[in-house]
Amino acid sequence: MVTMGQHGQLAALDAFDEVWSVDAEYSASAGHRPDPICMVAREIRTGRELRIWRDELKTMRAAPFRTDSRALFVSYAAAAECGVFHVLGWPQPTRVLDLFAEFRAMTNGLGTPSGAGLLGALVYHGLPAMEGAEKKAMRDLAIRGGPFTPHERDALLNYCAEDVYALERLLPRMLPQIDLPRALLRGRYGWSVASMEHRGIPIDVPMFEHLRRHWQEIQTALVAEVDRRYGVFDGTTFKRDRFAAWLVANEIPWPRLESGQLDLQDDTFRSMAKAFPAVAELRELRSALGMMRLFDDLAIGPDGRNRTGIMPFRARTGRNQPSNAKFIFGPSRWLRSLIKPEPGMAVAYIDYSQQEFGIAAALSGDAAMADAYRSGDPYLAFGKQAGAIPPEGTKASHGEQRALFKACVLAVQYGMGAEALACRIGQPVDMAKRLLRLHRETYPAFWRWSEAAVDRAMLLGRLDTVFGWPIHVGASADPMKGANARSLANFPCQANGAEMLRLACCMLVEAGVGLCAPIHDAVLVEAPAGAIDQVVEQARAIMAEASRIVLDGFEIGTDVEIVRYPERYVDDAGKDFWNTVTRLAGPLEGQHSCRRSSALVPT
Repeated sequence: MVTMGQHGQLAALDAFDEVWSVDAEYSASAGHRPDPICMVAREIRTGRELRIWRDELKTMRAAPFRTDSRALFVSYAAAAECGVFHVLGWPQPTRVLDLFAEFRAMTNGLGTPSGAGLLGALVYHGLPAMEGAEKKAMRDLAIRGGPFTPHERDALLNYCAEDVYALERLLPRMLPQIDLPRALLRGRYGWSVASMEHRGIPIDVPMFEHLRRHWQEIQTALVAEVDRRYGVFDGTTFKRDRFAAWLVANEIPWPRLESGQLDLQDDTFRSMAKAFPAVAELRELRSALGMMRLFDDLAIGPDGRNRTGIMPFRARTGRNQPSNAKFIFGPSRWLRSLIKPEPGMAVAYIDYSQQEFGIAAALSGDAAMADAYRSGDPYLAFGKQAGAIPPEGTKASHGEQRALFKACVLAVQYGMGAEALACRIGQPVDMAKRLLRLHRETYPAFWRWSEAAVDRAMLLGRLDTVFGWPIHVGASADPMKGANARSLANFPCQANGAEMLRLACCMLVEAGVGLCAPIHDAVLVEAPAGAIDQVVEQARAIMAEASRIVLDGFEIGTDVEIVRYPERYVDDAGKDFWNTVTRLAGPLEGQHSCRRSSALVPT
C-alpha cells in the first residue's frame, strides 16, 4: 500500500481511479504460446491484493480487476502479461504503463550495470531487490512447468507477488521522470506485441523438416556445386588465400582489417554483395554452412507457426530486436521461403516505401527532398535534381546511374563516409566524394537539419523522437556504446521510423487486422484468401495514417506483396539460393519422384 511519502510522488496518477501493479508467471516452450501458471495483482493505493492460480485463471472470462480507461495497468515488460491475457481470451487493458519501456527510455545510451530487467531497474534506483540466484531458480521453476507441488505453488505465488511489490517500490521512484501521455503510447504497444506473438507466422513445416533431415547432404552438395564458380573451398572449409586470389582475378577491392587480413565478417560480405553481385552466392553459401543449429533454434510451435519474443524497445533506436536465430526473418533471406499460408489463407508483406528518405524529407522540411520522395522514385529523382540524369530519364534507361544515387542516399542514411561508399559501389573514392557532395548541394535544408540535430544532442546531452524516445549522449553515456556523430545523425530517421511502425502495429491490431510480425519498416499480415485484398487496403490506409500522425501530415507510401495458398513467400534476394537448396534436397518424402522438378520453382 502507498505510504504517505509516496503519495505525493504518485500525484501524477490522480486521473486514475485505480492503479494496479500486475505480474504473471507462465511456461512457454520454443514456438509455443504461454501456458499461464499464476498471476498476482495489487491495487497500489488500497493494498488490495489478488493471488490467482492457474486453475482459477482459466475459468475467468476477463481480468479480475479493472482494465478500463480510468484504471492504470502497471507491469514490467507488458507484452508478457498481455500475452497471458491473449491466451486466456481477456479483453485488452485500456491504459498500460510499461516500466521496462520507461526504464529503457530513461537509460538509453547510458550504462546500466545490472542490465535492463526488473532487477537491473531496482539496482539502478538503489532499491532492494530479490537476489539474482533466487530469481533465476524461480524463473527456472516456472519455465519447467507443472505439475507443481503445494510447496512449489506457494513459492511461485510468492515470487510473483515479490515482483508486484518491486513494481510498487519502483513506480514512485521512476514516475517524476516519466512523460505519462507518451509512456501510455509505448505501453499500448505491449498489447500489439503480444497479439503478434500469439498469432505467429505460418511455416511450411514438412519442407522445414525435410531440409533439416537432409541438411548435411545439402551442405556438401552446395559446396560442390557453388564452389565450381569460385574455387575457394577445401571440402567444406573456406580458404582465405584462395578467396584472396579469386578477388584479384575478378578485380574486386575488398576491405581489410587493421592487421591487413581480409575482413571476412558476414556484414562485410553482405555489403560487398550489393556492390559486386558475383559475391552474393558465395555469401549465401558461407552463411548456409554455419546454419545447422538454425534448424534447432528456429522457434516453431505445434501449430506450425514461428513464434519468438519480438523484444520491443531493445535497440537504441527503439526498434524491436527479436532473436536472429529464432525469428524466421532473422537468418538468410532464402529461408523466408519457408513462410507459407495455410489452406484457404493468404499473407501479405506490406512495407513502407523508402521510409527513412521520406522521414528525412518531412522532418527536415527540405522541399527538394520531399519532391523527390513524392515522385515515387527518390533515387532517380535525386539523379535528375543533381543534373546527372536527364529529365526524361527512367530506371530502364539510366539504371546504372540510378544505382549510384541510390547507394549514395543509403550511405547518407547510415552515416557512411566516402571510403565506405566507394567500397559499396565499387568505384574510386573520388566518385564517392562527388556523389556525397551532390547530395549536400541538392538537399541543403536536410544537411542543416541533420547537423543541427547532432549539435543539439551534443549540447543538451540527448536527442528525442516526435513521441519522446530519447538517446542520451555526452559524459554520462555508456563509454562502451557511446554515440558518435554519424549514429546521432542517423537516429532521427531510424527512431522516428520505429515510432511510426509501433503506432501502425497498435492501430492494425486494434482494427482487427491479423498482424503476424513486424519486420524493421514492414509488417506481415494474414487473412482468408478471399478477403486479403480488402484487408491489405485497410492495412495500407492505417499505415499511411500512422505516418501522417508521426510526420505532421506528410505521408509515407507502402508497397505490398500478397501470397495466397498454395504459394509461398519469396524474397527476391534469396530466390535463386532457395531453388538451389530445394533442388539438391530432392522431393519431400512421400512425393513421387516425377514431382522432383517442382522444387525448382517456389510453390
